[in-house]
Amino acid sequence: MVTIKDVAKKAGVSISTVSRVINNSKPVSNEIRQRVLKIIKETGYVPNPLARSLVTKKSQLIGVIVPDISDFFMGELLNGIEEVGKIYDYDILLCNSYGEPDEELKYINLLRSKQVAGIIFVSWKIEEKHVQAIKNGNIPAVYISKNAREFDVYSVSIDNFEAAYEMTKYLIENGHKKIAFIKSSVQDSIMDSDRFKGYKKALEESNMQLDESLIKEGDATSESGYYLMNEIFEIKNIPDAVFATNDEVAVGVINCILDNGYKVPEDISVAGFNDIKLASIYRPSITTIKQPIYDMGAVSIRMIVKMINEEEIVDKNIYLPYKLIERQSVSKK
Repeated sequence: MVTIKDVAKKAGVSISTVSRVINNSKPVSNEIRQRVLKIIKETGYVPNPLARSLVTKKSQLIGVIVPDISDFFMGELLNGIEEVGKIYDYDILLCNSYGEPDEELKYINLLRSKQVAGIIFVSWKIEEKHVQAIKNGNIPAVYISKNAREFDVYSVSIDNFEAAYEMTKYLIENGHKKIAFIKSSVQDSIMDSDRFKGYKKALEESNMQLDESLIKEGDATSESGYYLMNEIFEIKNIPDAVFATNDEVAVGVINCILDNGYKVPEDISVAGFNDIKLASIYRPSITTIKQPIYDMGAVSIRMIVKMINEEEIVDKNIYLPYKLIERQSVSKK
């Protein structure tokens, strides 16, 4: 294995000079810089990341904390983070918290000990203790969470209130008068959810009464969607449309509807949220709100890089555009 000592010897300079070139820490002449870089290329020398971090006081690692790595949303988000990270020569250190606040706090402290250059914190619900732990470590951070705007932090999201409002209005305008609402996370109260508030506003504007028996919440899985839809069938209060705030949940809802002898969308329409790849290939394909999931990851790590390089960030809280995607699972009544 080629060492920094070998590079210094071949280039005819000191080890500290090679270190300055690699870390861009102190000025060296252009002639020496080019000579050292030429030797590095010829020998295939790769700097030791641990040794480099000790010199620069920062690593080329970005810590990413997610609540559920198996979630389709998280997979697309991580693609955006990792691919843009590679452009800027950063690697990803991934932590799966399972949505547990104490686990999230544990991983924040772990990432601080690893001297990560920045943290992207994805959470169902951010708490003050998380924000303070990251601030205490003086680490650049970007948050992706429905409640990130409750704190003075950098964040990337869509307008969940407006998106849910638009989808509910779309269902109403297509003639649906009894619309069930299935929320896909129990980490915060359903009544405090921006998506629920958007749903509720659309009903109120159309003079439609809120039916609490048609409001359900559970995990962000197809199994949960199936179970919650079955609860609605058991009380025999059959809706003519279901708005699920997660595409995986929407799949479970559709399966339950079919198993109970109804058709989608002829008898009951179903709308989802996120536009994961499954939404377009499932049959019937799912009408949904398209979140720019990849872009959310890409923008988040670009913000981190800007903070690391002390570049200007115009907007601390970024809203990315969403789009209502019409497919086969919603019909006109």
